[in-house]
Amino acid sequence: MEWSEFEGWGAKISAWAAEYHRTLRDRPVRAQTAPGEIAAQIGLIAPETGQPMEQLLDDFEQIIMPGITHWQHPRFFAYFPANAAPPSMLAEFLVTTIAAQCMLWQTSPAATELEGKMIDWLAQALGLPGMTGVIQDSASSATLSAVLTMRERATGFTGNRDGLNAKGNLRIYCSQECHSSIDRACWVAGIGQENLVKIPTEGPTFAMRADALQSAIDADRAAGHVPAGIIAITGGTGIGACDNLNAVADIAAKEDLYTHLDAAWAGAAMICEDLRDPIWRGAERYDSIVFNPHKWLGAQFDCSVQFLRDPTAQLNTLKIEPEYLKTSQEVTNYSEWTIPLGRRFRALKLWFLLRSYGLESLRSRIRNHVIWAGEACEALRAAGYEIVTEPQLSLFTFRAPGDDAAQQQLVDRINDDGRIYVTQGSFRGRKVIRFTVGQFDCTRADVMMAPAVIQELTE
Repeated sequence: MEWSEFEGWGAKISAWAAEYHRTLRDRPVRAQTAPGEIAAQIGLIAPETGQPMEQLLDDFEQIIMPGITHWQHPRFFAYFPANAAPPSMLAEFLVTTIAAQCMLWQTSPAATELEGKMIDWLAQALGLPGMTGVIQDSASSATLSAVLTMRERATGFTGNRDGLNAKGNLRIYCSQECHSSIDRACWVAGIGQENLVKIPTEGPTFAMRADALQSAIDADRAAGHVPAGIIAITGGTGIGACDNLNAVADIAAKEDLYTHLDAAWAGAAMICEDLRDPIWRGAERYDSIVFNPHKWLGAQFDCSVQFLRDPTAQLNTLKIEPEYLKTSQEVTNYSEWTIPLGRRFRALKLWFLLRSYGLESLRSRIRNHVIWAGEACEALRAAGYEIVTEPQLSLFTFRAPGDDAAQQQLVDRINDDGRIYVTQGSFRGRKVIRFTVGQFDCTRADVMMAPAVIQELTE
């Protein structure tokens, strides 16, 4: 394609995008294709000669779109939202056009300096003034960075140099309700699944038991193991579990352990001061915190913010500086704060998003989602469904009459129907149906349609 053609095709694609969003409610939320159906329509080898853009876009519409699950659909109640507000999308268009590789300050000074300002804006908005940080691609990367830092700190920053032989069994502690990314981080960091100690939970927020955490640390020290860090959660993925952050931080301070807080989903809601208490009390005491603006806040995927109380330990863990990356200026190079060297210009979409809507408009959306989720929960309760876990912000779980197989059958019926999209989960050995509200443009009518559809398909 010549640049002289780009403007016209860009305009056509923008028009298609606007129409797509205007008509999303008319589409089934989840893709209705069978496994292999899309692949069967795609050629076995790449073409030898170029094909016209008209054909490419026609094939996109005819082949690709039927196999797309519509994450921006206002009746998407599965997983967590992966929102893409229009200003964020336009910022990504600009970023894609510029196509800068923002690994160092000198490779794009504006990207580095805007990233620092966006971290500061968000730290203030979440009640974490004074924290610094970095934009990661996902919470998984931020958690892995924190676990690697725990590992290095516990070994006197010798693990990267010497390997982990003769370092002892490094132990990481977390709640039974932690996300699987924590397990994977322990795998990748060489700590191992057996050294991730999962602590039982209690109370209405399913918080990690402080007494059990202390007992586990004491037992490990007595056995000659090396406690390295604690990972707490605010808004766990399964049921929205929230730890008592001060209780965990008190133990970490006593035991001199590095702390990481996984608030990937719920962190966005902490821009609302009225939603912080008690689940956010003590967050400012954590060494590392992750939240995903690309979930509930409206930033185009991918965009995960890792706050750091002091970046020194993470820099000592991850920084590597071959000659070709050295710079003569005294500046921040964010590639030294993260595992990947290459970095996209993610800060621009946050700048566009926060300026376009303002914090109060974003707060209103989140508050509405919490209220509407509560209303949907009560409608299902009144219809005779068992509410297994009460709403934690905008997430709750329930069961229909019947055994575990019946729950999965209902989930499959709902998703095959296409009007709404939900996912199954597991809680204390029982299958549950998981429901969360958070799509950027959903309305109360969209949310309250769900109990009616669920009841219809149950019957």
